[in-house]
Amino acid sequence: MADKTGCQKRCGLIMAGVPEIHGGLYRRIRFVVHDPVAYLEVPGEAGGIRRILILRDIEMDRASKHARVDEVACPADFPPEDGLSGDRETATAQAAAECMRRAGVECVCGDRALPLIYVDMLRKVGIEVHLDAELGVTERRSKDAEEIAWIQEAQAATEGAMEMACRLIARAEATADGTLVHDGEPLTAERVRAMIDHWLLDRGYANPPAIVAPGRQGADCHNLGSGPIRTGEPVIIDIFPRNRKTLYSGDCTRTVVHGEVPEPLVAMHEAVRAAKAAAESMVRAGVSAEAVHLATQAAFREAGYAIGLPPKDAPADYCSLTHGTGHGLGLDVHEPPLLDMKGPELLAGEVVTIEPGLYRLDLGGVRIEDLIVVTEDGCRNLNALPDGLDWS
Repeated sequence: MADKTGCQKRCGLIMAGVPEIHGGLYRRIRFVVHDPVAYLEVPGEAGGIRRILILRDIEMDRASKHARVDEVACPADFPPEDGLSGDRETATAQAAAECMRRAGVECVCGDRALPLIYVDMLRKVGIEVHLDAELGVTERRSKDAEEIAWIQEAQAATEGAMEMACRLIARAEATADGTLVHDGEPLTAERVRAMIDHWLLDRGYANPPAIVAPGRQGADCHNLGSGPIRTGEPVIIDIFPRNRKTLYSGDCTRTVVHGEVPEPLVAMHEAVRAAKAAAESMVRAGVSAEAVHLATQAAFREAGYAIGLPPKDAPADYCSLTHGTGHGLGLDVHEPPLLDMKGPELLAGEVVTIEPGLYRLDLGGVRIEDLIVVTEDGCRNLNALPDGLDWS
């Protein structure tokens, strides 16, 4: 059994960590557990592979029913000669190394996230350890039908929260000085962010702090936003929650303006829409992520906008695209590939964002972000939400 390095020894594979936060590991076993586990592949009979999951004894019954493995064990099933450590992760690493040793494994491949304690334990029993930098990374790019269904479910919830937030802002009252008011209190970025959190929590989602960036704050594409929201200014809202059961994410950005939309924002919005359409028209399996980004850049240049971060002496009305066109999404909000310069060829089944934006120093930003599935001959958009500036 040869590994990817071409080694002809009796080889195995190991991934280890906490599946709730280790996407590559979770995808292999499709089983959520909050403690360290080790996933092993060792040579089986007739050239086959045995897939073994080592975890706490109290999780074994549940894992036997739900984990995608052939065998479930606990550290006590593979104690080394000098006994197991009282530390849980150390004991799991000891048991993984002992399991490999008993299976006659001479070398193993590990992923880029393999904790060093596992490497140390394997080497102590005489097993070589090699890095496979793409293990658990490349294989995650093409989603299967179950994953796409989970992502689509997460995106629908994301859009629900987005519609709530955009309409809340668009339908708020404006005071004489232009400050928006909701339920008698100033409507701030913090209040909208909290409402988004509560909306998603009630529906089973964990939500990192959403971007709610009003006015000039939106000129910085990753500014979370703070303070009062005012009429006539753009508010970028970017929501990217994670389903607490499936662990798959959604990601959506819209821009909302309360009241009359200033003409420069109308022009920016039209250019963002055109760039998004240009990018999506390029997407299909085999096309490079760089080519998609170049299409975005070309559309903005054609509309008269700049590309890149503003120079130090930039005028107040400097307006440009300052980031890539998008990124992969799945168990993590940001996954390979990047739709940017030097981006790789797209694969059928990948789920990626298309999120062009323009950012003007004295006004703020306009960004639209949809989630698409790459197909052999194009793409499928998972969004159903409008992308205009008026949500009243």
